[in-house]
Amino acid sequence: MSTQIGVTIGVELDAAGRHPAAWRLPGARPAELFTAAHWRRLAETVDAADLDLLVVPDSFRLGSSDDRDQRGRLDAVAVTANLAPLTRRTGLVPVVTTTHTEPFHTQKAVATLDFTSRGRAGWQVEVSTTPAEADLFGRKAAAAPEVLWREAAETVEVVRRLWDSWEDDAVVKDLATGRFVDRDKLHYVDFAGENFSVKGPSITPRSPQGQPLVIVPVRDEPSLAVAAAHADVARLEAHDVPTATRWAAGLEGTVLLDVEVLLRRDASEAQDVAAHLDELSPGHGPRALRHVGTPASLVELLRDLPQGVGGAVLVPLDLPATLDLVASDVVPHLGREPFTGRTLRDRFGLPRPASRYAVEATR
Repeated sequence: MSTQIGVTIGVELDAAGRHPAAWRLPGARPAELFTAAHWRRLAETVDAADLDLLVVPDSFRLGSSDDRDQRGRLDAVAVTANLAPLTRRTGLVPVVTTTHTEPFHTQKAVATLDFTSRGRAGWQVEVSTTPAEADLFGRKAAAAPEVLWREAAETVEVVRRLWDSWEDDAVVKDLATGRFVDRDKLHYVDFAGENFSVKGPSITPRSPQGQPLVIVPVRDEPSLAVAAAHADVARLEAHDVPTATRWAAGLEGTVLLDVEVLLRRDASEAQDVAAHLDELSPGHGPRALRHVGTPASLVELLRDLPQGVGGAVLVPLDLPATLDLVASDVVPHLGREPFTGRTLRDRFGLPRPASRYAVEATR
């Protein structure tokens, strides 16, 4: 069972906000966007509000070709690792693409984050679709979404096997015998698939959660299939409620709805700010459902989520103004009871799984 009652709420935070012109708003602090202090302030707000997730997006895309738009980003794993000792409760979820990243590197980085965060790590799967991203590596051409998501599914399987390749008690640190590791409790994964051939084991011991939380975004049929087969949590990037409802019907476990948000205490002010952003940088439409209005109207939306949806990932169009209002004027009115668990899996009612190889060894 989940150790927290009420709607699940996460946030995805990206520099000055998702809108590429948000850095030009008063209060955005553009000079600090690539500093540790900027991310610390955002994370402290999220942690104090006891939100379930803080997702840090990542991509190999440079972004808009317009030099007036916000461009550039920090590495999501490094950012969340920096935030781990500065937070105590919220789950930390970097986005890591599977298209140009080896599964071995991904599993090691996320397992390490699970150690540094004391069991609060997750991983959001992503794919890289553009020729420009492929050209950065020069190893393979850009591919169709169904090909990329098939590779992503294989990557998740490899990552999960590597997370299991050390049994929980593999590290013995036995001074009497001089053994640090029980070698019999490290296992080869021996995976051979369409895209990868991985022997293993990992070089990182089994982390506090055993299996950090895996999140898969759903934006089309190929990603929906991967979420249904491999996700602990699915994020619906739907533009309308009927689509979200249809996607949710094909999923088990926790399903979260993406909502892009821009909040002000006055609805007309929120609309004016949104219009101003679009004037500064036109042509950037919503990537999910969008809510521009007051905290009270967002509370109403979150109390009436589509069937099969258990919560939302809020994606502020501007920071820090919208995030501050989410923390002060939205979360307290959702009737969420305090989280009493310890790990990110606890927040989603997921037990700590045994290593598949330890289970096989006992048969």
